[in-house]
Amino acid sequence: RMSATLYLLSALGGYVLTSALLLKCPGLLHRPKRQRFRCRHISHRGGAGENLENTMAAFQHAVDIGTDMLELDCHLTKDEQVVVSHDENLKRSTGVDVNISDLKYSELPPYLSRLDVTFQKESHSEGKDNRIPLLKEVFEAFPQTPVNIDIKVNNNVLIKKVSELVRQYKREHLTVWGNVSYEVVSKCLKENGDIPIIFCSQRVLLLLGLFYTGLLPFIPFKEEFLEIPMPSIILKLKEPQKMTKSQKFIIWLADTLLMRKTLFDHLTARGIQVYIWVLNENEEYKRAFDLGATGVMTDYPTKLKEFLQNYAA
Repeated sequence: RMSATLYLLSALGGYVLTSALLLKCPGLLHRPKRQRFRCRHISHRGGAGENLENTMAAFQHAVDIGTDMLELDCHLTKDEQVVVSHDENLKRSTGVDVNISDLKYSELPPYLSRLDVTFQKESHSEGKDNRIPLLKEVFEAFPQTPVNIDIKVNNNVLIKKVSELVRQYKREHLTVWGNVSYEVVSKCLKENGDIPIIFCSQRVLLLLGLFYTGLLPFIPFKEEFLEIPMPSIILKLKEPQKMTKSQKFIIWLADTLLMRKTLFDHLTARGIQVYIWVLNENEEYKRAFDLGATGVMTDYPTKLKEFLQNYAA
């Protein structure tokens, strides 16, 4: 009985040591993923705090100031055009209560000239370019800029059309795509295995489970990008005085579990980039980069650029 206990303890000790070693030195077991680009400065919806979100003016401004990547969202019109828009229903962004999928591209209403910034409380942006663009226009205008595509709806035709556009413009090496949904990401991978994918929310939970049980270093991954929120920013977006203690506790717990330097460093060593969204304050940028994040998504590309010029990694 005693020897069995000793055997179990030594086996457990061996497992813990091996796991700790491989967590620090994953190259012993995994060949790092070949990174086609590395991005520190990512413009969320093109920089929704400085221009109207997801417009050509926003994308042009972000590229002009030197962003490493444009983040955008895609939907499909009734005549099967891939358009760049965050919402399927256009009430918030255009004032017209209609779905993109019910209209032809030529029938889409223009954006309102003033829109709230989703991830910055009591902030808005204004702009004159209020046209909903096509994805192919973005590809044509910025042939060298990496683009991070959120496939907003589980639609086989949308996934196929985006893949065809990426192939047509030879952008497999400059594109990342995915969604929070496991099903959508699986379809993306099946449709075009040459375009790197992100961890969906289900796989993020798996990743955390593996990390906290010590199994992470032993498991291979198809994903090349971990794109996660910084949970603590929810406190900034909602009014903390109106939140219950349990809500605040859940946010604190999620933040504590997710924002781990050891986890980020391990993934980075395996060639998996870690992007944190959507951060709009200097102290948030600093926290993300101090934790070892590869890049940050922001609504304020000018602000992030200024921060990075002064930030010593």
